[in-house]
Amino acid sequence: MTNPLISAEALARRFSTGGGWLRPARSMMAVRGVSFEVAKGEVLGVVGESGCGKSTLARLVLRLIEPTAGRVTFDGQEVTGLGPGDLRRLRRRMAMVFQDPYSSLDPRFTVADALTEPFAVHGERPPAGRINALLDQVGLSLAMAASYPHQLSGGQRQRVGIARALAQAPDFIVLDEPTASLDVSIQAQIIALLSELRRGNGLTYLFISHDLGLVRYFCDRVLVMYLGAVVEVMPRADASPRHPYTRALMDSNFVPDPTRRKTLQALKGEIPSAFDLPKGCAFAARCPRVTDLCRAENPALRDLTPGHPVACHHPL
Repeated sequence: MTNPLISAEALARRFSTGGGWLRPARSMMAVRGVSFEVAKGEVLGVVGESGCGKSTLARLVLRLIEPTAGRVTFDGQEVTGLGPGDLRRLRRRMAMVFQDPYSSLDPRFTVADALTEPFAVHGERPPAGRINALLDQVGLSLAMAASYPHQLSGGQRQRVGIARALAQAPDFIVLDEPTASLDVSIQAQIIALLSELRRGNGLTYLFISHDLGLVRYFCDRVLVMYLGAVVEVMPRADASPRHPYTRALMDSNFVPDPTRRKTLQALKGEIPSAFDLPKGCAFAARCPRVTDLCRAENPALRDLTPGHPVACHHPL
């Protein structure tokens, strides 16, 4: 990929807990050696079960938390080595939309206050008419500027969150499960809005979700994570999965069809503890294709076909 907007190289993040008299110290790798690139104008999906490290990865990319190892580059500039002042200036070009629109908004702020906040962080005042323009961009009435979060519906609150992310006219937005807490009909409206904003503003998205069906609909490429590591990168959203875990995620989102029901294979076994990962493949305990090689050796992420890397000893 030439001149990617975002590039992550061997990102890792370790969290520790315990360390007291009765609780020995333990540590876990929430993100394990993740590398990827996102081209300008692209939508890269990140999918996986809860606890696989998706949200931690998003915060590492924006440097909301510091990586244990690895680096992130934004438009040719390394983010992980910047000081506070330079990082703040660069963050004008980045933004994030959070999963829960209610908890991400200050209940004491009106909608206008929430949209003014990104400018206040930089010691500025919003340009004349900017707040009204943001409300119009996300399909909200100008009268809502005086409303508080508790007076809005879930979909309206998420639109406010999107408008706040657009306040500084960023190039790159992380969407951390922006539709997970919304009704299905509202999800469709939010996805349509995000698609329109992408076209109109030339935005680049990192779209995080546990719903592979939604990711395949909205994204250009798909990054599949399991217990902190990437197990497959699908070069197209409609590509055939090659990793058994990706296939299982896809089957979990299938439309009920009696002709397919006999071919679906439910995952068995338990997810290993992130504090005590097995020696070999982390998915081995649940994989229907497991062999002794899988239990002994962790598979490397390698290209099966150009642009389609898979971390599996026995890919589909």
